Amino acid sequence: MSRIKKMLLAILIILIVIQFIQPARNTSGQVLQTDIVKVSNVPQSVQTVLKTACYDCHSNNTRYPWYANVQPMGWLLARHVKEGKTELNFSEFGAYSTRRQANKLRAIENTIKDGTMPLSSYLLLHKDARLTETDKKEIINWALQAKDNLEQNKP
Repeated sequence: MSRIKKMLLAILIILIVIQFIQPARNTSGQVLQTDIVKVSNVPQSVQTVLKTACYDCHSNNTRYPWYANVQPMGWLLARHVKEGKTELNFSEFGAYSTRRQANKLRAIENTIKDGTMPLSSYLLLHKDARLTETDKKEIINWALQAKDNLEQNKP
């Protein structure tokens, strides 16, 4: 067997073996009492957009596409979700301090304004997560109002 064939066989074996190393799934299946929709007045239209465009990476309930079962894509997705939840977790928003909540709402406003969220790599495969101008305005207005409400209710 030639050297190239041996290398290709080794690569194929490695690709098959890594399929058995699946990352943990980010699915709790429930809406916690600390979820942002439970602790903040989030209009239904904004909830819909957040769940479609944001919750996969920024909550405890990710909707996994078929390619999440193919390694190394599953590992990459798991890393993105972990990083997203570290930055902002809508499922645990109510457990944040008032100051951190206000900072996160400001960050939501800014990332929507500058177009850095949702990530372009996410939008490539999730066309339904593309935000219209109306979606952007609604999210920004809600985030501003929610932040103002937090600041008015500070002790």
